[in-house]
Amino acid sequence: MSAFQRQILLPDFGAAGQEKLSRARVLVVGAGGLGCPVLLYLAAAGVGGIGIVDGDTVSESNLNRQVLYGPDDIGLPKAEIAARRLREQFPNTEFEALPFFMDVENALETIARFDVVVDGSDNFPTRYMVNDACYLLQKPLVQGAVYQYEGQVAVFDAQRGRSTYRDLYPVPPAAGDAPNCSETGVLGVLPGIIGLMQAAETIKCITGVGQPLLDKALFYHFKNASFFEVEIAPHPDAQAMMPANEAAFRAMHYADACERVQDILWTEAQALLERRPETLLLDIREEEEGPNVHVRSRRWPMSRLLQDASELTADMPLVLFCRSGVRSRHLAGVLQKSGRHTQVYSIEGGLQHPLSPIHHSVTHG
Repeated sequence: MSAFQRQILLPDFGAAGQEKLSRARVLVVGAGGLGCPVLLYLAAAGVGGIGIVDGDTVSESNLNRQVLYGPDDIGLPKAEIAARRLREQFPNTEFEALPFFMDVENALETIARFDVVVDGSDNFPTRYMVNDACYLLQKPLVQGAVYQYEGQVAVFDAQRGRSTYRDLYPVPPAAGDAPNCSETGVLGVLPGIIGLMQAAETIKCITGVGQPLLDKALFYHFKNASFFEVEIAPHPDAQAMMPANEAAFRAMHYADACERVQDILWTEAQALLERRPETLLLDIREEEEGPNVHVRSRRWPMSRLLQDASELTADMPLVLFCRSGVRSRHLAGVLQKSGRHTQVYSIEGGLQHPLSPIHHSVTHG
């Protein structure tokens, strides 16, 4: 324990805090710009077991920010190189290299073996998938992301908090609207800063020292060294899009949720229905949701369509709506991606939009 003497001296931390770290197992998703500083500082703090999941290999463009790698590692698996290098420096920590990409088939099994998950991934489908898996398994999630000169950190814990990543970003962005570092650029120090903050939040989650960013997101801007914090409240449509169980999770199409979807207004939907009477207007809210809509629509819950949409006639124009437009946009992307439905629209703002036929009932009822 002599390596951690300076930590043990801290008030409220002590030997008890160090013991909690030594017993903890943390999964780090992504061994890139965020994952590298997370891995280094969690290992340096004395976390007992660390899993490193990443199916990518090292490239030369990684080296300005992914500080566990050097020129000799180019072309080699990140997870294995990171684990090997960390074992040399931190022999008291058990490192497990998991050289694959997370997907719906392996996520639950992998995450279940760890106490805390740190998400350092660089794409939205993975972030939503990891969020949902952690929610189902009741595992704390420390999420981080960077974009050009900005970064963010948040903590989600289904056992202690009331929000998830979906509440922060209810509508998955279209793939073209969410470029990664290879398209937008990144200054290497920024993911270093955000990754260190993720490591700090992880230590707080494990030891109970301090107050983690639970139900909050902390944003940092590099250019003016500014921070601001936002509270994250549960979003009803975001909660409804969460898979209810393991079977529903495995049936999710996370990449489809980030496809480009065409949003239309209620007036445009009405014009389409008049112009093309065969168009199907679908209310995708669940059966128990009210109030009822007295327009030419059919109630077809999203939960049912995600399991089986074969009853919908192929190539028929589909117009979807829900309470706020979040679920309809997600489902439109899924149906569009299936290839059977090329004309799928989501009504912007759903029944909460001022132009909806029951706007007042939804917003005031």
